[in-house]
Amino acid sequence: MPSQFESMPSSPALLHRRQWMAMALTAGAATALWPAAHAVAVQVTPSATPQDQLIMGISMNNLLSLDPAGATGNGVVEIAANLYDFLIELHPEDTTRIEPGLAQRWEVGADGRSLVFHLREGARFQSGAPVTAQDAAWSLHRVLRLNLALATPWKGYGFTAKNAERQIRALDEHTLRIDLPIATDPKMVLYTLATSVSAAVLDRQTVLLHEKDGDLGAAWLNTHAAGSGAFRLDQWRAKEILMMSRFDGYWRGPARLRRVVMRHMTESQSLRLMLARGDLDMATGLSVPDIQALKTTPGMVVHTVQRGTMYYVAMSMQDSKFADPRVRQAVRSLIDYQGIDRAVMPFYGRLQQRPVPLGLSATLPQPGYVLDVPAARALLAQAGLGDGFDTTIRVVAEAPFINIATSVQSTLAQAGIRASVLPGTGNQVYGAMRERKFEIVVGRGGGGAEPHPHSSLRALAYNPDNRDAARLTNFQGWRTGFYSPRLNGMIEQALLEPDPGAQQRAYQAIQRVYEDEVGPILPISQMVETVVYRNTVQGYVGHPSATTRLHGVFKASAPLGAAGHG
Repeated sequence: MPSQFESMPSSPALLHRRQWMAMALTAGAATALWPAAHAVAVQVTPSATPQDQLIMGISMNNLLSLDPAGATGNGVVEIAANLYDFLIELHPEDTTRIEPGLAQRWEVGADGRSLVFHLREGARFQSGAPVTAQDAAWSLHRVLRLNLALATPWKGYGFTAKNAERQIRALDEHTLRIDLPIATDPKMVLYTLATSVSAAVLDRQTVLLHEKDGDLGAAWLNTHAAGSGAFRLDQWRAKEILMMSRFDGYWRGPARLRRVVMRHMTESQSLRLMLARGDLDMATGLSVPDIQALKTTPGMVVHTVQRGTMYYVAMSMQDSKFADPRVRQAVRSLIDYQGIDRAVMPFYGRLQQRPVPLGLSATLPQPGYVLDVPAARALLAQAGLGDGFDTTIRVVAEAPFINIATSVQSTLAQAGIRASVLPGTGNQVYGAMRERKFEIVVGRGGGGAEPHPHSSLRALAYNPDNRDAARLTNFQGWRTGFYSPRLNGMIEQALLEPDPGAQQRAYQAIQRVYEDEVGPILPISQMVETVVYRNTVQGYVGHPSATTRLHGVFKASAPLGAAGHG
């Protein structure tokens, strides 16, 4: 029997639009559809996706689960923000502004140790059940009881599976109280409630209908959803397609789009061609040349938003070579930061060598790291590795990661470090990192969703328990085995500092110590999310915390003119 691809016409230019759309909505058709060399030569006829649907081409390589208790990675955040509601939200143009979500208002206790949320009446889950404070409390209890990756920030605030029901409780149907087990900055807790997938409010009754062997619905929620968000999940097939339909009972009123279709696509030239044809409305993950070309294409908008997430090179201190700070310092001198920034990172990131994101008052100026092969050779000789060594670089097999890894491989070789690049899926790369079974990873992460220095330092530098059994898998610092009691103490104290000026100085001191101790995670660039869409798409506002909501997005009936840059 011929395969789906074998039965297709040889040239996409010959496809009738309906033919193509039918195949585009069939799982597995798009990624390998058009060879790149062929695609650029094709003369295309503009078409249009359905007026009430948003068709997106995105990479799902790092979309591993939809369960709010364990779903990691940037890709899942936008999906969760549309399937679920959070108690509160951050304004997309000023992330320090906290806005109502399911909670209409909230109070912080005078001592900073309690938070009380007043939930709006009339909000309902997609099942029809009312959203209650009991659901909100249970959702957080569940995260802690399952103790998966996204329990990590809550454990950092002192919550445990044992104390969760005592510290997080519904006072009545619409009032939720959270008592903080340990002193912390309540702003950070609010930011986490507004940005972390773990803070999504779940439909408790629906989830428990699907519970098996006491898993709190975890197996079912990997591929399903039970929320109150603007869209309900129709289906998700890993690395193929995700479809959401409008929830007409949404408390903000129905979304303007009837359906959102996300297709897994990683081939940049296919994305570009499909955008040009009108077979996609929106795409991410395009290469720099294709974005540059689309910027001047009539009817296209290039929209960028600065994220707090970092691209980094991480070394495992479980490996004896990288446990030596001289070797880590050598690797720090073997990265062509400026070359990567110029050649690889346009539209993907901005040069940043500090663990605290750009734009925060506590962020120090760049330390000025440059590629310095002689200095690296001298450090390796001091560490007894003058002849270099063999190692591996794990990396997600897509841009810009693979381009960064290739550059690092090349510059490591100049000092005799023979690195093999191991491309893989998100699960293969970050799964190995979470299991602490890697040598070098070129990756992206490190918090940054919350507009607070603690967000990134907690992820990249803080590691209160370095035992394998601690399983602080959402802390990149733990994944690398980096354990600095001095830095841990400084990070804990800075969070509690009530004076803003003193707190800023404390965070600046932490960055200097991290530099002196040669932390094994070397930030090289701060993420810029670039989305290209047809200008018929209106109302799209990318969120710096990745919680981009599509509720207000709609499509104009006709193209609106020339290209733009959002």
